[in-house]
Amino acid sequence: MGFLPQEIIRRKRDGAELTPAEIGQMIVGLTDGSVTEGQAAAFAMAVFFRDMTTRERVALTEAMRDSGTVLDWSDLPGPALDKHSTGGVGDTVSLMLGPAVAACGGFVPMISGRGLGHTGGTLDKLDSVPGYITQPDNALFRKVVRETGCAIIGQTADLAPADKRLYGIRDVTATVESVPLITASILSKKLSAGLHGLAMDVKTGSGAFMPTLERSRELARALVSVANGAGLATTALITDMDAPLADAAGNGLEVRYAIDYLTGARREARMHEVTLALGAEMLVLGNLATSLHDGRSRMERAIASGAAAEVFQRMVSALGGPSDLMSRPEAHLRAAPLVQAAWAPQPGFVSAIDTRAVGIAVVELGGGRTRSQDPVNHAVGLTALAGLGDEVGPNRPLALIHAEDEASLARAASRLAAAYTVSDARGALPASAIIERIGA
Repeated sequence: MGFLPQEIIRRKRDGAELTPAEIGQMIVGLTDGSVTEGQAAAFAMAVFFRDMTTRERVALTEAMRDSGTVLDWSDLPGPALDKHSTGGVGDTVSLMLGPAVAACGGFVPMISGRGLGHTGGTLDKLDSVPGYITQPDNALFRKVVRETGCAIIGQTADLAPADKRLYGIRDVTATVESVPLITASILSKKLSAGLHGLAMDVKTGSGAFMPTLERSRELARALVSVANGAGLATTALITDMDAPLADAAGNGLEVRYAIDYLTGARREARMHEVTLALGAEMLVLGNLATSLHDGRSRMERAIASGAAAEVFQRMVSALGGPSDLMSRPEAHLRAAPLVQAAWAPQPGFVSAIDTRAVGIAVVELGGGRTRSQDPVNHAVGLTALAGLGDEVGPNRPLALIHAEDEASLARAASRLAAAYTVSDARGALPASAIIERIGA
């Protein structure tokens, strides 16, 4: 019998559970073009309304993984480990985490993305480093992973190509938020990277893709069950995004922040907590630590000793960046021409932050995209961002704005003033940046 996409769409529309063969046919059709855009959109909408069982989700993820190349790291002398974040504001974790895990004996072939909406992208951050090759060929990628322990690069066209086509269709048909489709999109790329272990960082709060804890928990559980069902050992942490994770947001500014963290110039408590916790998960998944406590201790030693900073510099040099980035970042990271404080309308204590609006302020400065083809200004952004509970007023601004011109600076100042809620009294602060752990 021939392949009839409309029959598979009809079955899913009517609430039937699709077989792995049917799902596989749809994804092959997506990849070779025999499934039309209209049929792909109808399939996505049927999944959006009818959901998928865990078995269907695993089949969809595996079919999307198999639509392109699947990397094999079995020749490495240690485990291939990675982490994925669902995206936030000031989330610079990957730049410190990858090198720290490598310093503990892991190998981190981290395939990262660009910024999406109000969230920053790891690839855009690394593009601010002159000479750094974010799209190396496979031979260079493998060489850098093997020799330095870590390479943070962009997705190549041959990894999970079905995801790229389906994502483009979801983006314009209001089906992005479907949990089975998000799960398959994230995990098909991670499975195609040939990993031995994956730690997921699922954000929740005002700056998260999933703003409510209930939805974040649903996504985290789906990611863990589907990844493990497809043979990839995975755990997830739900972390707080009701405030920017770092006090810096913007591409080059976040690279500078990561350098300061790795060299010990400064380490903010929330950022340090999330980095250590995710690293501990990765080390346990890779059998490089006997427990989460042991993994955390190993991570702390790798960071405090400077070993993680050394790996970061070796990775940057091996991928074409400057050999003295760690010691002379100001010589290589372009600075914005205007730096000015943004002030709160009245003095007091920060009681709430619309973190999404903070991210949008960075986008409007030119540090993100409103269309996929837009160029990104790597110098602009925000530093010294006030956090929850901080006192702001005549001696403490909401942030320092790094801008290219007066007009964008004024827009960012206005958006920041609206994003912050300032009260007369300091409220209770969140106990931890880590809200929940979801294991296999």
